[in-house]
Amino acid sequence: MRALLPLLPLLRAGVPAATGLRRAASARPGPRRAMALYRTEERGQPCSQDYRVFFKNVAGHYISPFHDIPLKVDSNEENGIPTKKARNDECENLFNMVVEVPRWTNAKMEIATKEPLNPIKQDVKNGRLRYTPNIFPHKGYIWNYGALPQTWEDPHEKDKSTNCCGDNDPIDVLSRGEVIPVKVLGILGLIDEGETDWKLIAINANDPEASKFHDIGDVKKFKPGYLEATLNWFRVYKVPEGKPENQFAFNGEFKNKAFALEVIKSTHECWKALLMRKCNGGAINCTNVQVCDSPFHCTQDEARSLVESVSFSLNKENNEEENEEEQHLLLLG
Repeated sequence: MRALLPLLPLLRAGVPAATGLRRAASARPGPRRAMALYRTEERGQPCSQDYRVFFKNVAGHYISPFHDIPLKVDSNEENGIPTKKARNDECENLFNMVVEVPRWTNAKMEIATKEPLNPIKQDVKNGRLRYTPNIFPHKGYIWNYGALPQTWEDPHEKDKSTNCCGDNDPIDVLSRGEVIPVKVLGILGLIDEGETDWKLIAINANDPEASKFHDIGDVKKFKPGYLEATLNWFRVYKVPEGKPENQFAFNGEFKNKAFALEVIKSTHECWKALLMRKCNGGAINCTNVQVCDSPFHCTQDEARSLVESVSFSLNKENNEEENEEEQHLLLLG
């Protein structure tokens, strides 16, 4: 499931992607400021295929936003994997979210699940950067879009609710607010080209209105039109590319918080199996610095070397492409 995570999509105010992540670290303090624990580092030029946003922890060490940021806010950990603790219902529903795409923007940014340490990058298809079309009356994404860390929708496992396999990504989140953490309110089951692609509905836990929202019914009550707009957007956003309308599980019905929490639990278990090499992850890159018992665990020095090698490889590829283009122009001229 992704926004995002494809962590889950978020309904909130928009800021530029990398800028938004940096702002999260400097936003107002409080016990729920998850992003204050993390920093970001941009490499390459925005709107190019070499652009990457890497994550660092509070000590300045590189980490994976997919594997090293805990799923739960303020969770205890054993070997880097959060463990459940007796807490009240409000605290149990607080999740970290990695923002990938700011509201009202068009660039399809996502966690690079197949690259070392999984930086955020712009998706590429057929050699071109991908942009989401404007769907009247909206511009770009109509919420902040992201993903829940430490979740994975297994492409080899059929979802019992949708009878379709997962989309090989973290679980997506839709939320309202500027930064994580988020309160999960419900979920929408999108069937994307035969794959299950859950979309979580959430709200920023630090939003002034967050105390009013406890379940999906509160969204209908206090934000009329949000869910209808979300359903319609997901139904038709691929139509401008010549594709058919998307289909949904449960005839497009938004399921409640309890259902959403069960889906999160299931995708977290799939992620655990992935990190412990108990299932086939295919091309997914599981390199991490926090999950000590994982066979994919690396040291801080190794993580730094991976970032440097990725940046070098991208610069080399771009230079070669530029040289080829110059030679081509010379031949034409």
